[in-house]
Amino acid sequence: MRRFGTQGPVNPEHHYVVARTDELTEFIKRIKEGRYIVIFAPRQTGKTTFFYTIMDMLAAEEPTYLPIHLDFEAYKNLTPSDFYNNLTEDIREEIENLYHKRDEVPSEALRDFLENTTLTDNVSMLRGFQALGKILENQRVVVFIDEFDNIPQTAAADFLYALRRIYISRTIPRSPHSLGIVGVKSIEQLNADRSASPFNIHDDFALPNFTLTQVQELFGQYTAEVGQAFAPEVIESIHKQTGGQPFLINRFAQILTEEMGIPKTEALTMHHFSDALIQLLDENNTNLTHLTTNIRRNPRAETFLMRIMLHDEGVPFNLRNELVNELATYGILTRGTDRMCKIANPIYLHCILQAFKPIVNGLERDYFPEDTDGFQYLTDTGQIQMERLLDNFRDFIARAGFRILQVPETPQEFIGQHLLFAYLDQFVVSVNGAMYMEVPTGRGRMDLIIFHNQRKYVVGTKIWRGDRSYTQGKQQLAAYLATEGVTEGYYVVFDHREVPEARAETETIDGLTIRSYVIPVVKEPTTKRL
Repeated sequence: MRRFGTQGPVNPEHHYVVARTDELTEFIKRIKEGRYIVIFAPRQTGKTTFFYTIMDMLAAEEPTYLPIHLDFEAYKNLTPSDFYNNLTEDIREEIENLYHKRDEVPSEALRDFLENTTLTDNVSMLRGFQALGKILENQRVVVFIDEFDNIPQTAAADFLYALRRIYISRTIPRSPHSLGIVGVKSIEQLNADRSASPFNIHDDFALPNFTLTQVQELFGQYTAEVGQAFAPEVIESIHKQTGGQPFLINRFAQILTEEMGIPKTEALTMHHFSDALIQLLDENNTNLTHLTTNIRRNPRAETFLMRIMLHDEGVPFNLRNELVNELATYGILTRGTDRMCKIANPIYLHCILQAFKPIVNGLERDYFPEDTDGFQYLTDTGQIQMERLLDNFRDFIARAGFRILQVPETPQEFIGQHLLFAYLDQFVVSVNGAMYMEVPTGRGRMDLIIFHNQRKYVVGTKIWRGDRSYTQGKQQLAAYLATEGVTEGYYVVFDHREVPEARAETETIDGLTIRSYVIPVVKEPTTKRL
């Protein structure tokens, strides 16, 4: 039986696979046109699987093409000489293996070339490919280079200049006829000396995350083979939470279909989704570990990411900005429809908040009055008394006063959201619920979703930016509640003004109940001069 794969490239014989038919068709079209193509995308987005599929299609369906696959993953620290020696062996093995798969015998001229050709530098590589093209006059060489980021830095520019010279030459046939380079970093990012690009002839190719339709088709393969159905809202929620990120999609499905012990005769529901999401958010899988590592590389990242999440004004998605470019390269940021920076998906948003949240903020014992616990905020039927819970949070902030500004390693501008997240997280864990982020419905608002006892509770948060923004936030929350079939919502706004105005009000908007809070963030008192 096939399964959902997260360990390296997926194989249709062993894994459920998204077809990516449109992307494959377009890429092969560009190969036939002889283009030199660059795919750069974050890790674990399916680039290698995509390349393998193209090579298999060319090998099986296009006998006039000779695809050569190279992988530079282990080459980062080699000298240029050792790099080209290994490149020689890789090319030789690839050609021999392809002829073996096709059950063909190389010509005498090709055998002689493979036995006696050694690449020593970029010039000998250029000459070698030219010679190979003449020997294989009835075939077109297509080279695919995986993990290109790991090419030795001292060899990168000259290697690319050689490929550029091949591309613009008038040699017929040109060899390689077409080229595919895949990596995390773009060619411009690899060009360390910031001079003119050595590879300005390349054609960029975007490999997007999975669409909702593709995820539905992927999960449909499982249902067709096993018989276990995903409820439509589960598929939609998984796509929302992951943003279609391929690794996260497959990891979610692994948890649901292999690790939770759900009988195959039982349909997968939102209750199962909630439990699987908790497991995914709590684990340290390779994707989320990479996320945490990458956001800690730059000390400016925390304030920058929080600004993107919580400021109405937004941050322009400008790849010429070094920090934006870096975070986009790692797949953390993406371009929103408004051309502003956007966190790639709610799971990443949750993990970013967890990564920057202090393990202990020093205020945990003050969250609730003495001799109380989380269960006192549940009704007799197990429903959360959200108004009481948030009233208590408002009172806690007032009790703590300026001490909230002393929480370690937390930007003061975002301390309210940090504490609300920590407060609700502690409560939700204590009552065996789940809390996660939802796709933002408006810039500057962060939605916290609590799922407990088969019921969803929505808490929208903002920073005070004036009466107009405050009112718009309530309208945005009401619109979101309507799409989710939830009749009540909660809206918490943190007021950092010198003279803040506390508010607590309940109103009906479009038939939905909105409980709103404006919570002052008290400034630290200053000592008067004598």
